Amino acid sequence: MFRGPRGDGSVVSSGLPLSWSESENVRWKTAIPHVGWCTPVIQDGQVWLTSATEKGNDFYAYCVDAETGNIVREKHLFHCDKPESLSNSVNCYASPSSAIEKGRVFVHFGSYGTACLDTATGKVIWKREDFPCRHYRGPGSSVILYRDFLIVTFDGVDVQYLVALDKRTGKTVWRTDRNIKWKDLDANGVPKREGDFHKGYTTPLVIEVGGKEQLVSPVSTFCIAYEPATGKEIWRVGNSAHTPAVSPIYSSGLVMTATGHGQSDAEMLAIRPDGTGDLTKTHVAWRIKGKDVPTTTSSVAIGDLFYMPNNKGTLTCLETKSGKTVWRERLGGNYLASPIHNGKRIYFFSTSGRAVVIRAGRKFETLAENKLDAGCMASPAVLGNSLIVRTKTHLYRIEEKTR
Repeated sequence: MFRGPRGDGSVVSSGLPLSWSESENVRWKTAIPHVGWCTPVIQDGQVWLTSATEKGNDFYAYCVDAETGNIVREKHLFHCDKPESLSNSVNCYASPSSAIEKGRVFVHFGSYGTACLDTATGKVIWKREDFPCRHYRGPGSSVILYRDFLIVTFDGVDVQYLVALDKRTGKTVWRTDRNIKWKDLDANGVPKREGDFHKGYTTPLVIEVGGKEQLVSPVSTFCIAYEPATGKEIWRVGNSAHTPAVSPIYSSGLVMTATGHGQSDAEMLAIRPDGTGDLTKTHVAWRIKGKDVPTTTSSVAIGDLFYMPNNKGTLTCLETKSGKTVWRERLGGNYLASPIHNGKRIYFFSTSGRAVVIRAGRKFETLAENKLDAGCMASPAVLGNSLIVRTKTHLYRIEEKTR
């Protein structure tokens, strides 16, 4: 699923390629129709990804053969006569990433539709098109798999809620509406800018605290944790920002979450998730505010270090427990895709096609700088020792030839 099987950007492969270009270490390159920023998902030799037409009228799922790069299945799933305009250049109608398990792939386009497909035949097992949400600037939250549930997030300008679906049937198991008292309402109770400050684009993360699971889900003005089995709220921490897009990370007993856009700068909060109720004043271990905090690109944690890349290419390494800065360096370029790591190397993919590989550790060290023809809006995936990279135009399988 988005950010890998653990949802945190970590992968287990030790043999990922270090260098590549259009003429080096590319096993195959395949043009993908239409537009999509979703992360590819991989199972049993199949790579699945989604696209939508540029104006958002039609929505598709594609299956690519992992060995050859051939598109073996194109499935038209949904149609919308009058999609809402995106009104920005950093999103599209197929931004949410899918999730996959043996025999089934779950694709999602926000309020435009959610579907489960049989990976062997491509047939639709179930569809849902009955979740209202005005995304305003397009959908962004990805689905996650939890036990027998597919958990879907809807944070729009008009409504904000989470839904758990039975992954076998698509039927609703629970729905939890966000309980937020908005502060941007006028005297008549009408939100400013059509509710633009109420949106969210984050993907939840399931963590275990004291032997119990929590579903951590940031939203405008709050980071909230729920019981994933029931949707019941456990705790929340407030902030003064809005429109978060960065997915949370759990490491060293702390939840690291970025608040989104604020009146000045975004904040990164480190929260101790061992309480209940409103933990705003009691459970924030540290906070960092400023332009180095990301508003789109998610972070990674390795050992006792936390690596925080912002959209403009500044990478800050922090001590996870204290929030103390270890080093701060420039990667160069602009970044919207989230990085991945294998414990030793961290991979960053820019919007211009430039990719930087660094060594994880207390000293900043660039290992390689690579370039593809088009840039990445989608986060990468991994298959064995191969990188599966989606640029704005193509899907690549990148691997060292000796492997």
